[in-house]
Amino acid sequence: MAHAVAALGAAALTTAGSVWYVPALADLRAGADRPESRRISAAACVTGWAGTGALAVLLLIAEAWWTPVAAAVAGTVAATALRLHAAARRRREAREMVRHWGHLGHVPLPTGPSSPPSSSAAWSRRWPWRPCTPPPARSASRAG
Repeated sequence: MAHAVAALGAAALTTAGSVWYVPALADLRAGADRPESRRISAAACVTGWAGTGALAVLLLIAEAWWTPVAAAVAGTVAATALRLHAAARRRREAREMVRHWGHLGHVPLPTGPSSPPSSSAAWSRRWPWRPCTPPPARSASRAG
């Protein structure tokens, strides 16, 4: 495959990836308004897509295949390292939040999306969940 065709594909992929990297740029621009783990994750996203854009440019410029491949590997490694760091930071932030809520003592811990809110009447009508029962078996005389 010619370098120009691969470069066109990488450029199209980078353009389509804007649905991910434009919101990530907004998270980075928000600064301290976002948690640190979210900003690091956004940096990982932008790094990965920047690597894809660099790959497209290098495919047009470079003569040999090893230069674009080295850039793609470097971008992938950097994005993966940032994403792993963001996941570790998110776990630390979650533990810190639980510890802070626990120090309050009289205030209940925040509930997750799977636990029912106590003030919702509509929820209390559906709670507790009943397991699904299979439909009754059809008799042989009714089959037909």
